[in-house]
Amino acid sequence: MRVALDEAEKALEGGDFPVGCIVVARGRVVATGRRSGTAAGPGNELDHAEVTALRCLLESGGLPEGADATLYCTMEPCLMCFGAILLSGVSRVVWAYEDAMGGGASCDLASVGPLYAQAGVEVRGRVLRKESLALFKSFFANPDNGYWKDSFLEKYTLEAV
Repeated sequence: MRVALDEAEKALEGGDFPVGCIVVARGRVVATGRRSGTAAGPGNELDHAEVTALRCLLESGGLPEGADATLYCTMEPCLMCFGAILLSGVSRVVWAYEDAMGGGASCDLASVGPLYAQAGVEVRGRVLRKESLALFKSFFANPDNGYWKDSFLEKYTLEAV
């Protein structure tokens, strides 16, 4: 998770929403990603850290044969990202800070179609939450950042402990 936090810090330094993501297989980082497209304008809703990391994984040849992979992300994946993760072959998802506005990792997989329901992905949340929360608080406290300004997520984050 610390490597994912490093990716999030790089996103924050570039003015982007501080989400970082890595995929680990056989004890080594095999893909990285960070949020982009939020520093200016309305925000690009496709280049999420998880999608970027999964794209990086595919471009590098995918998971090693028989590898048990874990995806670490500084924020709970949204529904779009969680769906992509379920189809990626990743075995576990570990996230740091809850996405109180759009988190998808807590959805009931038994109620979705078999393609997703049978993915068998283990999910664990709130790992290094405090460290991740600090990055999001920093982002929302900066008046120059307009992404999700005045949103439920901003209010929730600035009041969170």
